Amino acid sequence: MSDYIMVKKGGEGLYEEKKSRFIASVYCVGSEDEVNGYIEAARKKYWDARHNCYAFVLGENNEITRCSDDGEPSGTAGKPILEVITRLGIHDCLVIVTRYFGGTLLGTGGLVRAYTNAAKDGIMNSDLVSLRPGVMYTVTTDYTGEGKIRYIVSTIGADIKNMVYTDKVEMKLVVREEDAAQMLNKITENTGGRALIEKDCDLPIEVPYNGDML
Repeated sequence: MSDYIMVKKGGEGLYEEKKSRFIASVYCVGSEDEVNGYIEAARKKYWDARHNCYAFVLGENNEITRCSDDGEPSGTAGKPILEVITRLGIHDCLVIVTRYFGGTLLGTGGLVRAYTNAAKDGIMNSDLVSLRPGVMYTVTTDYTGEGKIRYIVSTIGADIKNMVYTDKVEMKLVVREEDAAQMLNKITENTGGRALIEKDCDLPIEVPYNGDML
């Protein structure tokens, strides 16, 4: 799998123009039912707001994509929110932007700008993670080899997920797919080939997203 950017913890954003307030709420979602639940909750929470516009994407390849202007002029709210999500490449994400009307019409350009900036602010205030291809191994070694393997793991940037001590030391190691061969070679070299290495499974590894923000 390639890097898969997701929302780990959703945030909120706020944009104001000519006394209209645009409040963005960002969520990680896994189904349309979950999306509908958040939208319904927003409508109840902001019952006195003029609009609750939204956009969301679902699936590894954004198989499901929806957006709503919720009464705003066509293309001025839902689509700009959706473009913010897709431009950054976030998956399984819902952004709802609630508008409290300030009494002054903003025009189509003003609305696009407002909904875009509110969505950006919400995502900027969210915690994003990138899921990268990884592998889990079980490594069994003697007590002499434990310290050497710990050092290798720390220099490679892998993680020790579990340790079991008997007459041997059994370690569950998770490493990025791209670093796996290097880690295994170093373990073999530094333990004189005495460490037993078994692949458990492929799994995604969660790392903080440090890409360019909007």
